[in-house]
Amino acid sequence: MTSVAATSAAPPAPALPRLPSLTGLRWIAALLVFGFHAGTMRIIAEPDYKAVVDALFTLGLSGVQFFFILSGFVLVWSARPGDSRRTFWRRRVAKIYPNHLVLWAATLVVAWWFADPVLPAAALENLLLLQAWDPRPGWFYSINTVSWSLSCEFFFYLCLPLALPLLRRARPKLLWALIVALPLLILALWPAQELVPEVSRWWFTQIFPPVRSLEFWLGAVAAELMRRGLWRGPGLAAASAIFVVTWVAAAQWIRAELWTTLLAVAYLLVITAAADADVRGRRSPWRSRPLIWLGEVSFAFYLVHVLVMTSVLRWSGDWGTGFASWRGPAVVLGFLVANLILAGLLHRFVETPMMRRLAPRRPARPAPVPRQRAAGAQAAGDGDAPASESAAADEVGQANGRSPYADLR
Repeated sequence: MTSVAATSAAPPAPALPRLPSLTGLRWIAALLVFGFHAGTMRIIAEPDYKAVVDALFTLGLSGVQFFFILSGFVLVWSARPGDSRRTFWRRRVAKIYPNHLVLWAATLVVAWWFADPVLPAAALENLLLLQAWDPRPGWFYSINTVSWSLSCEFFFYLCLPLALPLLRRARPKLLWALIVALPLLILALWPAQELVPEVSRWWFTQIFPPVRSLEFWLGAVAAELMRRGLWRGPGLAAASAIFVVTWVAAAQWIRAELWTTLLAVAYLLVITAAADADVRGRRSPWRSRPLIWLGEVSFAFYLVHVLVMTSVLRWSGDWGTGFASWRGPAVVLGFLVANLILAGLLHRFVETPMMRRLAPRRPARPAPVPRQRAAGAQAAGDGDAPASESAAADEVGQANGRSPYADLR
């Protein structure tokens, strides 16, 4: 198998196609997390309405699992052979940290308003995105609770440039072995947690960055297989059906020890199928302009939604009491709209300009090199809108490495 380094001697290949469907899918993942938190905050008091929310979003916390898998996929897909480690790390900090800093400061202001005690050490740990490494109960959820996942992402970012050369040189059999082994390792976490003190088991299985990196590497390995044109999986319609069946079965009958693994596989199938649809120019419901925008603001939405909901409920005196009748669903819908507005503002006035200011400039994309299309291959579509960052990816489809997929253009 030709390594990335060896491609420098070959004629430059066109950039890999963009994957706008993955941007649209990000919004679905963010919505799952929002629905889960809306349910756990007991905003809806009416039993019939609450039962609907519980049925739809009981497993919504696994939306973070989707983001981690997607992060690994798009970062490997978009990795440029010429990028240095320092360039990669600087770009990731420019993407993640400005929004985090704004929400960190906003959370401290809210804590001051409500006279909540704040431990300076916990605040500093959260500011530096180190909290996911701290097993003490409450510390990994300090300040803006959802930022624990950013602490994990920063660990993934640190590791990827070191591991990527090995991934590029890996034989296909090894990559396929990893695709099988990583979900089994996720499954093995449940008996393995018996080796951890009981008070730290939630942290070990749900927060600890090396453990959560299994999902990241699952996406990374799948992306490498797809870059080489070796991925074999169901199409988008079949993958979506598998996901729906898995979701319903997991919510109703399957124990948590199993559904985390099953959902990781189901998420991977949907991600790869959506990416493949974009590469081959096939129809995809996830790259419409509204979904693209929702996906673009989903990172900001994820960061703001818990702080906004808890602050408003505490201020109004409705924290933990719920709203009767139709008012419960109406409040949830109101929170959805309010969080989207705030997320749009954060994306427009913080995330985007700070990326432009802080991230190193990418060289201009090379002009496509005329190539004879492979016999019987379909032309690849770049989508009707630019792809956007996930909580861990930007400018999807910018890779310059030679790939069988480049011949589809």
